Amino acid sequence: MTEDEARERILSAAEELYYRKGYAAVGMDELRQSAGVSLRRLYGLFPAKNDIVAAVLERKHGEWESGLTAAVTDAGGDPRARLLAVYGYLEDWFCTDDFRGCAFINAFGELGGTSPEVAEIVRSHKASFQEYMSGLVASTGASPLLAAQLSILAEGAQSTAAISGDAAVAAQARGAAEVLIDAAVAA
Repeated sequence: MTEDEARERILSAAEELYYRKGYAAVGMDELRQSAGVSLRRLYGLFPAKNDIVAAVLERKHGEWESGLTAAVTDAGGDPRARLLAVYGYLEDWFCTDDFRGCAFINAFGELGGTSPEVAEIVRSHKASFQEYMSGLVASTGASPLLAAQLSILAEGAQSTAAISGDAAVAAQARGAAEVLIDAAVAA
């Protein structure tokens, strides 16, 4: 097995285990066993657990951005439809069998108080989403304040859907987003 293959196996296993069980609950031995690599190889590629957590969150960030961008692009050129596509993306995600909330919120809840590195990764991811929403809002001509409001709505939907197990939260958030967008664009 090449170094790249080993790295991919470790990250895939870590992503699945951390998302299903939690970051703190998964030990290095369980991760090693699930990835099918030796402990020596695991530590050779990732000297500390925080290195693996950081790499997993980096992957999750890329997945989030590519999925969200694709959903918004598929919505076409209408600025309002592009903003609302964010909530369609959330609904699709909430309906997946393995949905357990936002990996970044989960990581911050578990590790943010003890790992400044993880806290910074999470803050950076959330700031990136805010910036993306700001770009979408700018195309509507609405106040930049709308981006913060819509972002908070999306973040709240993620947490609420994870806790309640109810994918309908996304449709409720979309309805609230429609009211906010319409009010902001009319102002």
